[in-house]
Amino acid sequence: MEQALAVLGALIILAAYTANQRGLLDRTHRLYSALNVVGAAILTIVAFRAGQWAFALLEGVWTLISLPPLIAPPRRSPDGTV
Repeated sequence: MEQALAVLGALIILAAYTANQRGLLDRTHRLYSALNVVGAAILTIVAFRAGQWAFALLEGVWTLISLPPLIAPPRRSPDGTV
């Protein structure tokens, strides 16, 4: 079960990266950050439970770095749209 969760977390992160590379999802889009948060959080938990401290650190920091764009209010463009 742990491996299935780890694969799911990795696939979520890879989906965000692939969408970005193909021009389907900009890195400033909230969905990009959301996918990174969810995928990295899953991998953090799996790594922590397995005692893989370096991997838990990497994914934990990845999760934290991806959070601020989701917490900050959406930025408005000069014409007043979100």
